[in-house]
Amino acid sequence: MRLKRGWPLLLLIVIFIGLPILEVWIMSQVARVIGVGPMLATLVIHAVGGGLLMRYEGMRAWQALTNAYTTGKVPTGHLADAALILLGGILLIVPGYVTDVIGFVFLFRWTRPFARKTIAFFVARRSRPLAPDRRGPGIGGQTKRPDGPTIIPGEVE
Repeated sequence: MRLKRGWPLLLLIVIFIGLPILEVWIMSQVARVIGVGPMLATLVIHAVGGGLLMRYEGMRAWQALTNAYTTGKVPTGHLADAALILLGGILLIVPGYVTDVIGFVFLFRWTRPFARKTIAFFVARRSRPLAPDRRGPGIGGQTKRPDGPTIIPGEVE
């Protein structure tokens, strides 16, 4: 089963059902080994530390974005970093160890390029090529009818 634009339904099921089940199982295993109180304390420390790190890295990303705009550069990498910082902060707010690990990978400045390249790789694999579809408009809006001539849209004066 697939949803629009090729996103597999199985991936969404794993994210919304499987991940919370995995998180609860890991938290119960950690609580069994170190106790419920220390387990909750680690989750709070992760959330607070991640929030502070997100604030610091977010300010750095904002400065990099404004510097890129003022110098006239295209800030594609900076925008991706800002999005990863935001997503990392959100993942740290969600209680759980798997989401915390992923969130910290998105937040740390030395692991963020790896995360950005990995996500770009998977997005590039899933995206459609930029070449026009055989049934759709071609170069300059030209449309080839299967049973007729080439039609070029335009205006006549």
